[in-house]
Amino acid sequence: MQLSGQSLTFQHFLIGIFAVANNFPALGAFLQICVGLERKDQLRLCKIATFSSLVVMLVALVLGRGLLDFFGISIEAFRIAGGLLLGVSGMNMLNSKPDDEDQPAKANTYSKVISLAVIPIAIPLTTGAGTFSTIIIFADEVGYNWLELGLLVAAILVITASIYFIFKYSMKLLDILGHTGMNVLIKVVGLFTLALGTQFIIMGISAAFPALGIK
Repeated sequence: MQLSGQSLTFQHFLIGIFAVANNFPALGAFLQICVGLERKDQLRLCKIATFSSLVVMLVALVLGRGLLDFFGISIEAFRIAGGLLLGVSGMNMLNSKPDDEDQPAKANTYSKVISLAVIPIAIPLTTGAGTFSTIIIFADEVGYNWLELGLLVAAILVITASIYFIFKYSMKLLDILGHTGMNVLIKVVGLFTLALGTQFIIMGISAAFPALGIK
């Protein structure tokens, strides 16, 4: 299904997905987990989070609408659930204490690092309900136009590469900021993450109950 008969461009897909699938909101949680981890484990966390984000985007492209319909889940409900997860992650960052800065080295086992890389780093902080719904909409617009489908896949791959490099080089902040700077950054990003989660919830409720007039 095309919008106004216009063909969709690579830039259209890239900007649309990047607006909802970028890992800047995830940096606070990512850096918080990285404190105390060895470099190899930090890189492993980066790779797992990036790969998980790619899987989410490809699942949304191929199976997204079918999965939601199969389970009877609306985009609005998915958005509200993602907002709740974002809110919890934001609160955890705001409530983090400087005294806990060495705890990840003791508590984060390999299995826990994998778990944290998937939730909340990849889902919903990097690729959440907004990403899922945006890609589903793009896939519906593309239909069986193989050229535009190829451009959509290319945009997803470029976004995936940007996610990886942002995570990878954000680890240098650990050396630059130190523990105090890290704690401040985590709390600032946590506040924005909490606000973003609240906005997701408002958008989901607004779309599900338009009669309420919430904007």
